Amino acid sequence: MFNSNVVTEAERILREEWANLYRKKNPDAARWAAGYGPVEHSIETQARVFTMAEMLSARGVQGDGVPLFEVLRAADRVACAAMWVAVHETYARNIYLDGRDLHPEDFKPSPEGHTGGVLNMIPAYTGYMAVNALTGLTRSWIMGQGHCVAAIDTVNLLLNNMTPAHAERYSLSDRGLTRYIRDFYSYAIGPDGRPDSPLGSHVNVHTAGGMAEGGYLGFVELEYVHMPLPGERLVAFLSDGAFEEQRGSDWTPRWWRAEDCGLVTPIMIANGRRIDQRTTMSQVGGVDWFVEHLKINSFDPIVFDGRDPAAFAWAIFEMEMRLEAAARLVKGQSQGYPVRLPYGIAVAPKGAGFYGEGTNLAHNLPLQANPHLDIEAAHHFNDSARQLWAPLPELEEAIEKMQHHLRTGRPRERDHALAHRDVSLRRVPQPVSRLMPAHRYDMSMWTRFSPMYAVDAMFLRAVQENPHLRPRVGNPDELRSNRMLRTLDALKFRVTAPEPGVPEDVHGAVITALNEEAVAAAALGNKGGINIIVTYEAFGTKMHGIVRQEIIFANSCKENGRPPGWLSVPLILTSHTWENAKNEQSHQDPSMAETMLGEVSDVSRVMFVADYNTAAVVMREVYQTQGQIWSLVVPKYEVIPDLFTTDEAAHLFEQGALRLDWAGYNVGQQRLVLTATGAYQLEEVLRASFRLAEKEIPHSVVYMLEPGRFRAPRSQGERQHAASPELVSELYPEQVYARLFVTHTRPDIMLGVLQPLCTGRHTSGLGFVVQGGTLTTPGMLFANRCTWAHVLTESARLLEIPEEGLLTERELAALHGRLSPEGVVTAAGY
Repeated sequence: MFNSNVVTEAERILREEWANLYRKKNPDAARWAAGYGPVEHSIETQARVFTMAEMLSARGVQGDGVPLFEVLRAADRVACAAMWVAVHETYARNIYLDGRDLHPEDFKPSPEGHTGGVLNMIPAYTGYMAVNALTGLTRSWIMGQGHCVAAIDTVNLLLNNMTPAHAERYSLSDRGLTRYIRDFYSYAIGPDGRPDSPLGSHVNVHTAGGMAEGGYLGFVELEYVHMPLPGERLVAFLSDGAFEEQRGSDWTPRWWRAEDCGLVTPIMIANGRRIDQRTTMSQVGGVDWFVEHLKINSFDPIVFDGRDPAAFAWAIFEMEMRLEAAARLVKGQSQGYPVRLPYGIAVAPKGAGFYGEGTNLAHNLPLQANPHLDIEAAHHFNDSARQLWAPLPELEEAIEKMQHHLRTGRPRERDHALAHRDVSLRRVPQPVSRLMPAHRYDMSMWTRFSPMYAVDAMFLRAVQENPHLRPRVGNPDELRSNRMLRTLDALKFRVTAPEPGVPEDVHGAVITALNEEAVAAAALGNKGGINIIVTYEAFGTKMHGIVRQEIIFANSCKENGRPPGWLSVPLILTSHTWENAKNEQSHQDPSMAETMLGEVSDVSRVMFVADYNTAAVVMREVYQTQGQIWSLVVPKYEVIPDLFTTDEAAHLFEQGALRLDWAGYNVGQQRLVLTATGAYQLEEVLRASFRLAEKEIPHSVVYMLEPGRFRAPRSQGERQHAASPELVSELYPEQVYARLFVTHTRPDIMLGVLQPLCTGRHTSGLGFVVQGGTLTTPGMLFANRCTWAHVLTESARLLEIPEEGLLTERELAALHGRLSPEGVVTAAGY
């Protein structure tokens, strides 16, 4: 009852009568309803909370054993105290639990903080803590607006819900709180060259229960529905600014299924402001418009008071009840999908509860001036902070009311289920394989196939042999075109109305939408399951932001002794630059692989798959690791020669690179090392190698699968992941100066990564030089000057021999623009 977003006058009167009657018969309710400091409990919130109290009582739910209104009164005091600490965190050097006014010397010379959003998040997170205590359930949480982390850290400090890095430095004392506020934006660097303070500007590894940095607004909005498994509960705190920035969250009800998803309660903090101005929503239409927008997209919007911790507690409880009821209707076949997914809208001015609330300045520094220098600003600070202060004995009593986890045996919120995934395969599938021709040095004997068929087969095997893992396939489009045929037929597109004759199902595991970030989020969010992302290589760049957020957070966790336990996720970059020759330059872009090479190579692993067996081995290995993103550049066309046995592919994977013993010429006396990175590049290098062998020029051929293992290490993780010095010396002997790298990527970028292997002017690279159009693959190779013939001319330059000794007159004419390359360099039938 009393849950409508549009309230008539009659309903308002009924609510008020109900609230008055309830308070009269329940003195504890009346004491809570009186509010505390700036926290007021509206009649609407009172009526809602009283209804929740009756429901919990009727169900026999006693939570952690503390009476409901004692918990809510405690939450008011904890929220006020947290807001008091948070404004000190922005402005003050010193903090005093006796609540005294601060003097100019007590303030920071250079204040910093995202104060407005923090003040909005404190009631939200405190309400989350309260509903957990009221129900005896520890829900998971995630926050999209990571810059509001001070809200989380401060409430966690007060409620002793800290990680070890915080607990050893901070406490509820003048000294402990002063160190806490001084650590905030201290910028201090420790002896190891890393930040000395465990506090970050955004959620980090030391944030108790934190799962995402939240630095790129909008990505949590895409992921949250895919995160909890059945039986788990997740509260997702979102922002109205992110709603504008990132599209795709509107589709959430399309993906939620009671059968394989946990309960999700998304709550938008609707404060109406970005950094410099109002949100577009607040400028035109406001919350009323947003409510209608949500209804159109199959949400069930619930508007409530964003200033009140109890309103958040009620909203979480109410939203879960509604979603559970919808699930029961689906189970009873009274309703189909999508269900009306409850969505909370917490309305409050930005920076509510402190001076300057609702203004642009509320975003970070609401006082308009620095209280360290400005007496009036100091007055405004002290006056507002005084309204938030809670006397220490009263605060300690409130904290105690929310510290009874042991009564129900529930974990503390820092240890919620989603924060500590530890996922593994129960059965590792054996790799599929293809036989090698007897004489691989004879191109006429080569067999050809698509490596994507191995990706398809291995992923499906891993899924079918590990039914305990929920699968998700993130795919923007053309999964069948990208040769994931068996996966699609078995797992099917997730839709709400399957089309006959199409591999669609209400409970499908393939999440497809023409929004690369949204589909990547399906896999990245499903950290309790098994995942794969498949996309055109050129469109992978649109996934970059969300993938990078996962990489940097996972790396931070690893470096701080808390390696992530989710199964590594392969990001398949196929229909790639060289195969999309026919589709103009918008489809010809190796940037995603290059960008991922820029991240730490032990977490962001970039591999260039050479053939079917290599793909099979790599796909076997990826799900035996945790907390990594594997960007795999994989050809899809059935023209890729089978060149590695399964054992050789395994050796290639173990080392990161492998010399092809059956290729090259007189390797013991080699004068040149030819290195290929990429399947099409390997074929061109082998063609050139066969010509060099004909000319009796000693050389070797190396295939490099994982270039990141050969870079100059930039971290301890990369040092441990790097190829051994012995392997480097074996593949690239010091006395062999001439080295040519033929790469799938832009050559200058790859040469930068492989700088330790470079020998100055004796080293060169060929690859994508931003030439393209509507071409064939051979035409694309020629336009970018990296065919076998170009490999030979560059080899001649490095060896300081005449190119005429390696190429015919017609071949040279084609290379130098005097003759069409077709039928000469790009041979017919190639």
